[in-house]
Amino acid sequence: MKVVCIGSGNVATHLAYALKAKGADLIQIWSRDLINATELAKITDSIAISNLKDIDPSADLYVIAVKDDAISTVSESLKDVNGLVVHTSGATAIDALSALKNYGVLYPLQTFSKAKPIDFANVPLCIEARNAASLEVLKKVANQLTSPVYEVNSEKRKILHLAAVFACNFVNHLYTLSDKIVEHFELDFEMLKPLIMETALKVQTELPINVQTGPAVRNDEQTMIKHQDLLISMPELKEIYQTLSKSIKKTHL
Repeated sequence: MKVVCIGSGNVATHLAYALKAKGADLIQIWSRDLINATELAKITDSIAISNLKDIDPSADLYVIAVKDDAISTVSESLKDVNGLVVHTSGATAIDALSALKNYGVLYPLQTFSKAKPIDFANVPLCIEARNAASLEVLKKVANQLTSPVYEVNSEKRKILHLAAVFACNFVNHLYTLSDKIVEHFELDFEMLKPLIMETALKVQTELPINVQTGPAVRNDEQTMIKHQDLLISMPELKEIYQTLSKSIKKTHL
């Protein structure tokens, strides 16, 4: 299968690696930044381009892995291709590609960083396609990359993406705030890492609601007051503490 990867960011990079590992022929990598495209092209034995007009029209699969607000613009350059065009966005409807002949969505439900290797075989893929023929092609591609493949329409995929923001992006931001607290009081974030790991492991076998711990779920008002006193010099963190504690209490008490 001849593949053109449109994008060179985190998602594009990991998808390009995974497709290449499964025998796909990556013929082009496009990026507005030719340097970024060249870096990924070297690793995947493909050609780097920075002009959408130079995209090869003979590929079997075109993977659009760019910012959501650029998907429609990029797709305008693919109106004449016969291959399957997919975007990788969780929050963008399939209709963003409706001007094309064959199109779909290949959404990897995972967090990606270029420098962090990941086993794509464990990444859930959510797929959607314009018609049965395109869906069949997309299923074959997805099943080569991973075993957890789900047919999910645009509306439900958007809900999944929202849930992922809570489960991943917001949680990681809380790690950042936690690091800020310990640094402020001259402690080491390294001490919290076993706790973070154990918390993540618990929800692999239990529902999160069943393993909630901490002062809010115990309604330990004295401890919560002490915590908030420590955050007097960090009013934004104090507000977040109060909001999350209130949410926990409302859920469990």
